[in-house]
Amino acid sequence: MTHSDRILMGPGPCNPYPEVIEAFNRPVLGHLDPEFIPVLDETGDRLRKVFATDNPLTFPVSGTGSAGMEAAFVNFIEHGDVVVVGVNGVFGGRMCDVAARAGAEVVRVDAPWGTAIDPQRLLDAHPSPKIIAVVHAETSTGVRNDIAPIGAGKGDALLLVDCVTSLGGIPVRLDEWGVDIAYSGTQKCIGVPPGLAPLSVSPRAVGHIVERPQSWYLDLNMIAKYVTGGSARAYHHTAPISMIYALHAGLGVLLDEGLDNSFARHQSCGDALQAGLVDMGFELFAQEGHRLPELTTVVVPTDRLPAGVDEAGVRRQLLDRYGIEIGGGLGEFAGKVWSIGLMGHTARQRNVTLFLAALGEILAA
Repeated sequence: MTHSDRILMGPGPCNPYPEVIEAFNRPVLGHLDPEFIPVLDETGDRLRKVFATDNPLTFPVSGTGSAGMEAAFVNFIEHGDVVVVGVNGVFGGRMCDVAARAGAEVVRVDAPWGTAIDPQRLLDAHPSPKIIAVVHAETSTGVRNDIAPIGAGKGDALLLVDCVTSLGGIPVRLDEWGVDIAYSGTQKCIGVPPGLAPLSVSPRAVGHIVERPQSWYLDLNMIAKYVTGGSARAYHHTAPISMIYALHAGLGVLLDEGLDNSFARHQSCGDALQAGLVDMGFELFAQEGHRLPELTTVVVPTDRLPAGVDEAGVRRQLLDRYGIEIGGGLGEFAGKVWSIGLMGHTARQRNVTLFLAALGEILAA
């Protein structure tokens, strides 16, 4: 079994679209080359369509999703600003850490892992926060949090949303929902390898960018002059040319398919996987009504594991025998939950069928 044969069904990178792999073979140009600038501009246009926004400041941050998270916080926080953060998994907790390092007074709103956060609890957590932040699709638990009610009731606060696992897989509507700052990653439902973090900032939020963020590399005051500078681009850093080619291609595949069709494909695959697991006697971990179709979490059936094999051993057998990679649990649920991704090009019914058959065969041994 070679690496190229592997089906990536974990919570991390998915299998890239073939068009994305082809894009990596394009000749490398200079990041200020006249032939590259239109590709960067069109990538921004495509991101706006996928984010469902008209925000001019929409571009790929040079770095993975965590760089997008940091850019989303450090550009808007000054020492002592109050930031309300919803936490129902690893990445809500990471938001708290990033905000605190930027000098914020963090107000946590916790919900049990596997359950969604009550939007009203976020709105009631503080009378006048600078930012309300929440993860749309919590990668560590497979739970979808509702965003629209928070946007409707946010008042003067800026609404900051992590869309890493949701963008391209389930509806994301920044303008309709009143989202001011959003970031994502490329390696999930967009079907591109990790390396860029799509970011979108509303005109309202642009007015709140601090004069001197605690990061030079992620300073939007300078980056904006490069990504929205028309023909006169200000040099800030060397853009990862090949990654932007890949993102441009991946977004093209997604938009050619149609966002609604992509959402339907992810939903169909997720429904089939979850129904198949339930038929096999598994317990789904995420709260009913808030389960992500693109990332399914299931309780490890410790009483059904083959003799002498732990849950990590089952995942290893899936990888070695069938070339299928799934993820284990994180934090307090390490060893207790499996994470099964159906994202981007990996969201295919044939992968659902193969995975269920392979898992059944291993557990029957």
